[in-house]
Amino acid sequence: MDAESNKKDYSKAERIKIHQPDVNKSDKFNPRNRIYVRAIEGFWTQLRRRLGWIAMLFFLLLPWIPWGDRQAVWFNLGEQKFHIFGLTIWPQDLTLLAALFMIAAFGLFFVTTYLGRVWCGYTCPQTVWTFIFIWFEEKLEGARNKRIKLDQMPWSFNKVWRKTVKHICWLLVSLLTAMTFVSYFVPTTEVYVEVFSGAASGVIYFWVALFTIATYGNAGWMREIMCLHMCPYARFQSVMFDKNTYIVGYDAKRGESRGPRSRKADHKALGLGDCIDCDLCVQVCPTGIDIRNGLQYECINCGACIDACDNTMERMGYQKGLISYTTENKLEGIKEKVLRPKLVGYGALLVIMTSILVYATATIDPIRIDIIRDRNQLFRENDQGLIENTFTLKILNKTEAAHEYQLSVDGLPNYQWYGPQTVTIEGGEVLTLPISVAVDPVDLSRSMVKVKFKVVTTVDGDTLAASQESRFFSQ
Repeated sequence: MDAESNKKDYSKAERIKIHQPDVNKSDKFNPRNRIYVRAIEGFWTQLRRRLGWIAMLFFLLLPWIPWGDRQAVWFNLGEQKFHIFGLTIWPQDLTLLAALFMIAAFGLFFVTTYLGRVWCGYTCPQTVWTFIFIWFEEKLEGARNKRIKLDQMPWSFNKVWRKTVKHICWLLVSLLTAMTFVSYFVPTTEVYVEVFSGAASGVIYFWVALFTIATYGNAGWMREIMCLHMCPYARFQSVMFDKNTYIVGYDAKRGESRGPRSRKADHKALGLGDCIDCDLCVQVCPTGIDIRNGLQYECINCGACIDACDNTMERMGYQKGLISYTTENKLEGIKEKVLRPKLVGYGALLVIMTSILVYATATIDPIRIDIIRDRNQLFRENDQGLIENTFTLKILNKTEAAHEYQLSVDGLPNYQWYGPQTVTIEGGEVLTLPISVAVDPVDLSRSMVKVKFKVVTTVDGDTLAASQESRFFSQ
């Protein structure tokens, strides 16, 4: 009995050794056990692949979409303007970006509470680019077992050319990624023309090189290290999980005791569960975990192990779903609860903040005026005997075209305005205008009067106005 048990353990150890070969201890550039991800087909794999390509194409093509005389999405840091199609966000409107980040955070919390780490498994850039790089590995070095054998073989012409072409492809994808990312901050045509013609500035070359190296290292070499050790989301996700969160789970009651058997064998009579211990769920996992060991923070909910297990169950003639998207309560035979306080709270906050952002974005003022008082002198009496206050007006034209503006002040009787009251401001320009306002002291009932400066213009028949309060002092 002991001999048979030892034989079974030895066979299992041999299988694991075959699936995950030992790392060359002298390889200081490979500080992990190498994970050779096995290719798999199935519903969740196809879904992840399609979402990944959609995200990739969206990222690559968005900077090329024209909008008037510029690209549709352009974060112009030099002029401190963020163009998003017809919307221009100025530094004064950066609270909108803060609100957008908060909405993204609560959206992530909501989805994670309900569906687990589906963001990580399906749309995270690290996952998308990693699977793209793995695709090149499969096409150039072969399937999983061939890649293992190739790495174990001594260097030869066959190995050198396959490895070289693979890394060239990785670098080309990384370069394209870097140039696309830089194109969100520098006009796209300038990036591609100037980089390849040698006319780009050192700053552009620096950022293109930095993001090329980062993409090549993250998706080509580090891969799951980013998910397991560097991404903070993997660490604090457990705060958002509960027993009703959908996770990739293994039905141990149905699967155990696991063990190999023939297709024709009655596994129930042999005292075995549905799991045939093929280890395919481990081989297809991009983070190298065994989902049969229970919920683990390394799991990114990509569903690859579900497809692998379903394919095995289909070949064996068993019911699918041994590994599936499920909840801890369902695995324990407890009724699931979809609506729970945490999920409702995240959802309510998400709806409220999204509504506020939409309203704030739709009502962005196309004009902004800021008033700066003369700090050296609150007031003075001019040669006409009038009490005079000096101000500096800063007027921002947030539109894309030049407009003529009329200036005035409310709250002062019979005032004298020293300076232009009609100005023309180019699109996106900030006009700094020093002016003075004077009033007869007889008309002032108090030593300090609240006043409101107004700026008005007409655009396409619509009257646009902005105002800002200040103080007029006479004593």
